[in-house]
Amino acid sequence: MLQNLSGWHALVILAVVLLVFGAAKLPALAKSVGESVRILKAEVVEPETAPQKEHVAS
Repeated sequence: MLQNLSGWHALVILAVVLLVFGAAKLPALAKSVGESVRILKAEVVEPETAPQKEHVAS
């Protein structure tokens, strides 16, 4: 789906984002998205590093 995006598509999407959020709110929006991605990555990595419980056969 995203393979067919060209430079013109990106410019149109950027223009729509600017119109919806306004230029003043974009830095705050970018910071919020960055923090959300950072939190998501930390939550995804955390369960993998947790110690595994050994299964005891009875």
